Amino acid sequence: MSVHSNIVTSLVERIKQSMVGLKMPRAIEVLDITLRRIEQGEITAIEAIDSLLAEELMLRENRRIKTALVMARLSTIKTLAGFDFAFQPSLDKNRIMTLAELEFINRKEVVHFLGPPGTGKSHLSLALGVQAVRAGRSVYFTPLSDLVSTLAKAEREGTLRERIRFFCRFALLIVDEIGYLPVIPGGGNLFFQLVNARYERGAMILTSNRGFAEWGEVFGDPVVATALLDRLLHHAVVIQIEGASYRLRSHADLVPEHIRSNALIHPPAVTAQPKRRGRPPKNRESDHKAG
Repeated sequence: MSVHSNIVTSLVERIKQSMVGLKMPRAIEVLDITLRRIEQGEITAIEAIDSLLAEELMLRENRRIKTALVMARLSTIKTLAGFDFAFQPSLDKNRIMTLAELEFINRKEVVHFLGPPGTGKSHLSLALGVQAVRAGRSVYFTPLSDLVSTLAKAEREGTLRERIRFFCRFALLIVDEIGYLPVIPGGGNLFFQLVNARYERGAMILTSNRGFAEWGEVFGDPVVATALLDRLLHHAVVIQIEGASYRLRSHADLVPEHIRSNALIHPPAVTAQPKRRGRPPKNRESDHKAG
C-alpha cells in the first residue's frame, strides 16, 4: 500500500470518527459508497458533501416525524393521497387541499367535519394532522370521550389548570367523535374550559356525526353547548360530508335502507339560548371579547 493510500485511509477513518462524534449514523453508512463514486468520477467532492448531508438530514427528519406522530397520538397514519374523493362526490377536494396548506393553523381557526359515520371525517382529520406534523407543527389527537375523561381525572386530582395548559401547548388539537358516546356529567363544562382557553390561541379540528343543533343533547346542557359553539364557530371552517359509509361499501345490500340513507347534518345558525338560573359554565369570567 502506497503512502498516499495510507494517508487516504487515515483521513477516512478520521472522518468516520468525526461523524460518530457528530452523531451522523446515516452519513457513516454511505460514506464508503460515496467515496467510490468520487473515485469513479460519478460525482464531484462538493456533490459528495451535499449527498452525505442530505442522507443524514433525511434520516433525522424521518426520526423527528416518527417521534412527533407518536407524541401526537397519530398512531393510525392516514394521508390525503389515500382518501377516495370519488366515493364522496359531495366533498370539495380543492377545499380539502387548501386546508392541507395549513394556513388555518396560522389563523387559529376551527375546522369542523360533519357527516354520518364512515364518510371519512376521521380520515381527513388524521391526514391533516399528519400533514401538520410533517410541516413541523405540534399536534395532538384524541377522541372526545378520552379528552373529557382526562380532564375529569385532572379535576378530581386538583390539576385541571395544568392539564388544560398541556392541551393548549399544541398548535393543532384534533378532537374526534363528538356525539358518538355520551358525555359524562360535567364533561361539557370541562370541554368548554379547554375550548375557552384555546380560543383565538390555537387551531382545532373537530369531527362529529351530530348537527350543531343537537349539541345541547350531546353535552347534556344547552347553555354549555351554546357557549361552546359561540367560540367554535367564530373563526370556523365547516365541511359537511353527505354520503354513504366507505367502510360498508362492500356490504351495502346487508344494511337497512334507513341506515344507509344519507342523513344530512346541516349547520344551523347559532341563536342565543334563554338564560337560565344557576351557575354558568366555569371560567366564563375569563372569556374573551367574543364571549
